Amino acid sequence: MSSTLVSNIAELVTNSNPDLGIINDAAFVIENGKVVWVGSAKSAPATDSKIDARGGTVTPGFVDSHTHAVFAGDRSADYLARMSGGSYSSGGINTTVQATRSATVEELRTQTRRIVEQARSSGTTTLEIKSGYGLDIATEKKILKVAREFTTETTFLGAHVVPKDAKSRDEYVNLVKGEMLDACVDLAKWIDVFCDSSAFTVDEARDILKAGIAKGLKGRIHGNQLGDTGGADLAAELKLASVDHCTHVSDKTLEALAANGVVATLLPGAEFFTRSPYPDARRYFKAGVTVALASDCNPGSSFMTSMPVIMSMAVRDMHFTPAQALYAATMGGAKALQRADIGHLTIGAKADFVLWDAPSHLHIPYRMGEIAADVHISHD
Repeated sequence: MSSTLVSNIAELVTNSNPDLGIINDAAFVIENGKVVWVGSAKSAPATDSKIDARGGTVTPGFVDSHTHAVFAGDRSADYLARMSGGSYSSGGINTTVQATRSATVEELRTQTRRIVEQARSSGTTTLEIKSGYGLDIATEKKILKVAREFTTETTFLGAHVVPKDAKSRDEYVNLVKGEMLDACVDLAKWIDVFCDSSAFTVDEARDILKAGIAKGLKGRIHGNQLGDTGGADLAAELKLASVDHCTHVSDKTLEALAANGVVATLLPGAEFFTRSPYPDARRYFKAGVTVALASDCNPGSSFMTSMPVIMSMAVRDMHFTPAQALYAATMGGAKALQRADIGHLTIGAKADFVLWDAPSHLHIPYRMGEIAADVHISHD
């Protein structure tokens, strides 16, 4: 079994605690794709090979726990309309649905590979991918099959919106929690529902989520993006892994999320691209809620993959400290995916890490995605 020493690290972020567990003049050792030793460089053991961090900063790889990376078509017209004064609603999703239904598997694979490679280049080592641009059985399966080529964190989102060609709302809800779920359950790890105005009601979301959970899927929810419409409260009620967006939420609901161990996954890219108000993260931290940051990569309301830019938005517009933003983009995402093996660089963790050409982690949000990232992903 060969071992590798990563050394000459000015600042190592281990995430052993929410203060980042920083070690200066640090080193760590990898064996069989896992971290087996962490400490001061002067105490490092002998190894078979070495990686020189060149006096830079090393962090865990980003864990992007919310993406819609498998899709076809172009939504730049939506962007132009919003930048010209139009408002955001979920209606544009149906535009992507039509294009994705028409796309071949190879076309979707090529597009997804491009997006995943872009994410990797800026430091993302784990990402979740949802369905939700099919809204029929065949295309939802097609999306999930492609997603599984790129990640183990796949999410069934048949309840994204009610498609335009549905005969009735009730019939579509029954399809999602019945035949569509049955067709997709073996391709997904998670089930998700967009519970908000113009999407699904709390009662509909509850029924769909319970159906998926009964089939062995883990639950998460899009909630409270467009208003305080009950999705976050449902997340607390069902003790879901995460409520994503979570933009409009009361103090009482924040307390419920904290009490029930629900991660609040904030998506500043969506606020940026839709010119919507940003939530104040200080309220979430004060309430004791675990917070994650994710890209929400999608063609309509957040077409981006760069987690360093997401961190910059969070620090500037959502009142995160740089340390809070980095922790949320790594360990927070891992907690949103209920993964204990990623998001940190302590003994036993997967050796997913990024070498940054910078003297400290402060430069990641400070430089807004312009630092060179040397990304290493474990293939244990």
